[in-house]
Amino acid sequence: MMDYAAFRAVAMVVQTGSFEKAALALRVTPSAISQRVKQLEERLGTVLILRGHPCTASEKGEWVCRHMEHVGMLEMELLDQLPSLMTEDEPGQKVTLNIATNSDSLGTWFMNAIAGFATDTDYLLNIAVDDEDYTADWLLRGRVLAAVTSLEKPVQGCRVVPLGALRYHATASPAFMDRHFRGGVTQANLGQAPALTFSQKDRLQLTWVTKHFGPSIVYPTHWLPSTHSFVDASLLGMGWGMNPQLLVRDHLAEGRLEELVPETPLDIPLYWQVNRLAADRLKPLTQALVDVARGVLIQK
Repeated sequence: MMDYAAFRAVAMVVQTGSFEKAALALRVTPSAISQRVKQLEERLGTVLILRGHPCTASEKGEWVCRHMEHVGMLEMELLDQLPSLMTEDEPGQKVTLNIATNSDSLGTWFMNAIAGFATDTDYLLNIAVDDEDYTADWLLRGRVLAAVTSLEKPVQGCRVVPLGALRYHATASPAFMDRHFRGGVTQANLGQAPALTFSQKDRLQLTWVTKHFGPSIVYPTHWLPSTHSFVDASLLGMGWGMNPQLLVRDHLAEGRLEELVPETPLDIPLYWQVNRLAADRLKPLTQALVDVARGVLIQK
């Protein structure tokens, strides 16, 4: 039999990051939370909570958390139909949905889609950010219910909805272009001009360089893990980088930024993958994402 009090304790510790905060949220003592988690771990013979600051879920603990998300959604549906089940001294817990997206989507179009869903429903959202090539791993490991990803092939147990392509331009300031590429962009000066790279997972600059100049170029780079700071750094002449068209089209039109090589955009297809068990209940979120994405992303 499922020990849902213990399951809920595990999920709340992960959500809040500590046993004390979980106890406050569930209106019990920290010792009660600790005992429930410990007894469940002993029963299952595995660690569910990685103790630390903050506490996080183990791989098995992540599956407990996702199960409780499904249970929470079912309970919300039931209470909508049978509100008398709710007692005044036992207010219902809001359900937090864990989803993942890439930073550039979050910094451009994604918020416009999820904001409407968040205001129209009682769900809370926990947004994880990773490179679009890696968000599918979050689904595969059971860490999220849905994700924006560059993976077209369905993750096991998921449905896929095409969203469109996020277009990037290789851009730099006029001063940077004059300093490093006065005679045009070549393999030689690309190897000397500093680029901007989001993180070790970011392959956008390398993909663009390889596509237009070949795979042998090694170039210096600044590391800058922020979508909007990428644009700022480009405007300030720190380096060149692949910036989303949605953020730089006005700068390009008004001459504050220039394309390294005109008419050489890089389109990254994006997909919405959602756990099949949650897909029907998350239809409003999926529809919101599709509606916004089809209005701003490149449709082919």
